[in-house]
Amino acid sequence: MTTPVSEPETRKSSTWEVFRVFLRLGLTSFGGPVAHLGYFREEFVNQRRWMSERSYADLVALCQFLPGPASSQVGLAVGMSRSGYRGAAAAWLGFTMPSAIALILVALGIGVYADGINSGLLGGLKVAAVAVVAQAVWGMARNLCPDTPRITLMAVATCLMLISQTAWSQVAVIIAAGVTGLFLFKADTQSSDDDGLQVSVSRRAGIFWLMLFFILLLALPVLAGTMSSQTLDMIDAFYRAGALVFGGGHVVLPLLQAEVVPTGWVSEDNFLAGYGAAQAVPGPLFTFAAFLGAAMNQLPTGWLGGLICLLAIFVPSFLLIAGALPFWQQLRQSPRIQSALMGVNAAVVGLLLAALYDPVWTSGVNDAADFGLALLALVALATWRLPPWLVVASCAVAGWAISLV
Repeated sequence: MTTPVSEPETRKSSTWEVFRVFLRLGLTSFGGPVAHLGYFREEFVNQRRWMSERSYADLVALCQFLPGPASSQVGLAVGMSRSGYRGAAAAWLGFTMPSAIALILVALGIGVYADGINSGLLGGLKVAAVAVVAQAVWGMARNLCPDTPRITLMAVATCLMLISQTAWSQVAVIIAAGVTGLFLFKADTQSSDDDGLQVSVSRRAGIFWLMLFFILLLALPVLAGTMSSQTLDMIDAFYRAGALVFGGGHVVLPLLQAEVVPTGWVSEDNFLAGYGAAQAVPGPLFTFAAFLGAAMNQLPTGWLGGLICLLAIFVPSFLLIAGALPFWQQLRQSPRIQSALMGVNAAVVGLLLAALYDPVWTSGVNDAADFGLALLALVALATWRLPPWLVVASCAVAGWAISLV
């Protein structure tokens, strides 16, 4: 398996470089948020060495605590670390734009619905996600679970998540692992100052962003209730969806359905069609908001409606990341916090291992052919060192070919 280089790169990146890297990820990252974290780890820890393994795991742990899409929040934090606020914007735009545009086109009737896409091709993409996540879990386990206590903690976290697969269970497991690490582990003396995750946001700015997050969360429903504005109602509904949902991805769908279907904004059939299309595109599932905005039965709709809903559902993630990172950077340098994070990071590996089984494995590997393709994809990633985008494309083609037999 790939072993990450121990010394991260300290050179900052240009905004264009950040955008270009995330655009490629936005075009090739199929498989949902867990697979996205695998793609990110390969790109930022192993290939580009933008951060250390521990720094990446700490960041994933933080984003698991926050409401909203974890993979997009990790991307925002990486972009901010490499090129400030402009880097965060570039990372979000590059990772989100491809799927958002595709889903808006679907809503306008120009694109192709998921039902019209070859099932074998979609199956191949799911198999690729199995290989990507398996490689990420193995690599993170080797670095973050090097001894018996942490391997045990990882296994316990995996079992607990398989028993209860809810967002609150995930948060509870991480908290319990942190408490366990606080008493069980002794942090090493390695400093976090040079591990690649350097954010220039001040604590004062962090407080401002966090205050703005809560102000909008409280003020938007009041404004929407007192003013007769369809645009404001949409912003309020999608902002709350992005601000209050833990677990991201599929967890947000019931809340969105409750907001747009009973109100008559989007029909039930169109909602389900858009959900199917969202499974067939790369990038974050939260871009489903762009489809819903473009498919609105009331103005604004089309491209403008899609953009409004897309921004509204992702703004909370930016505010939370920009607000939390300055404090997180200081907290994670404390020896006691580092001890807790040793337990948390082991639990994060366990969470990813549980997700590797369900939903990644259970939805991607259905027969012997799928297993063989997943094995070849894993070998291609870990041994042949082929780039993930090439492995994903090859799996899609192979899945399509297998479906024709």
